[in-house]
Amino acid sequence: MREIALVYLDRSGGLRKFVHDCKKYHDSKQSYAVYHFIISINPSDIAELDATLGNYILHKPIQAAQIFQSVCFIAIKTLSLIEQLQTEAQVSVLLKPTHLPPLPSYILSLSAFPFNYTSQRFYMSEGIAIAMGTVTKYTQGARFLCTEETCPFSEGFRYIRVHLPGATESATVRNDFVCSLCSSPLQEDMKFRVLGDKQIVEMIDAKVLNALKGYANDKSHFRIQTFTVFLR
Repeated sequence: MREIALVYLDRSGGLRKFVHDCKKYHDSKQSYAVYHFIISINPSDIAELDATLGNYILHKPIQAAQIFQSVCFIAIKTLSLIEQLQTEAQVSVLLKPTHLPPLPSYILSLSAFPFNYTSQRFYMSEGIAIAMGTVTKYTQGARFLCTEETCPFSEGFRYIRVHLPGATESATVRNDFVCSLCSSPLQEDMKFRVLGDKQIVEMIDAKVLNALKGYANDKSHFRIQTFTVFLR
């Protein structure tokens, strides 16, 4: 699937954009803990190249992003695009689909049953924004070091934590991580913390507009509840 991902990036122009993004990191001469890349993908085009990878992207986007992460890391090292990059864990890839299949199973409606809360795949959702919070910061990525000075992982970029969609803030940064080599506590290197913007939006299903029209005698009453969306 890595080979198919590389072929798609080459054909779609994504590889050219990726090289351009790498050049901005390379020219900065600054060492980052995490290098972020946004890759636009057309699920239909990928499914025509390889159905397995197309399915992965639609239904297991986090695992699919890891495939593209590996491809991007190999490309960076092979072409010497970012000299400061040391480990694959420093490459963070966000897959951005251009569209989703126009099928009911890809539309998330919180007013319809059954709910599929366990799935982490892509959905389309439509609603009305009724409230928006202010833009605040969150930790996109962080570098941790082993506190045992004699441990090989007390330096370098062995422990990189990156925020994943759906994860809480504590999954990225907290103080109880331990070294997998010597079991000593890990400590964050604050100089390499990567911050991003987030905003919380309160939304409500578009069907609420029907309530403004009044109830017909032959229809039962219904209840509308808001849901929260995190924009990152």
